[in-house]
Amino acid sequence: ASAAVSRPLVVANDNCPGQIVISGDSQALDYALPLAQAQGAKRTIKLAVSVAAHSPLMADAESEFKQVVARTPISKPNIPIIGNIHATLLDEVDAIQIELSGQLTSAVRWTETIQTMRTHGIKTFIEVGTKGVLKGLLKKIDRDAIGLSIEKPSDLLGILHD
Repeated sequence: ASAAVSRPLVVANDNCPGQIVISGDSQALDYALPLAQAQGAKRTIKLAVSVAAHSPLMADAESEFKQVVARTPISKPNIPIIGNIHATLLDEVDAIQIELSGQLTSAVRWTETIQTMRTHGIKTFIEVGTKGVLKGLLKKIDRDAIGLSIEKPSDLLGILHD
């Protein structure tokens, strides 16, 4: 048990109030999840993922990833992008590259990302993908925000006609 304690666990995602994702060594997670429940976590789930994303355990891949980002052509955006690491507006190529380069080892600050968008007047959010997970998180972050989900092309047509 003491070996599990010495392995780092970090907050990987702040999804919404009351829902955080921790990342790290599998044995450390096995040790931590019952502790979280004992401290009052309503539910703990060990996600079936292939890598410890958004944690220091991804540091070995980070150097190569940074090189790929540096070689990737990125243009100055017409509208600011909001990064998930710092939850701030990014409107310069250098800032976008830095933010992208840190994605493997840095936490996703989703709650703050949504709050930043709301602060800048965004009230409608469109999720493209299956299951509407982000739409559900949105409602827990800001009940006044409008979330729409697009899973298939016909969903987009429905939104455009509303």
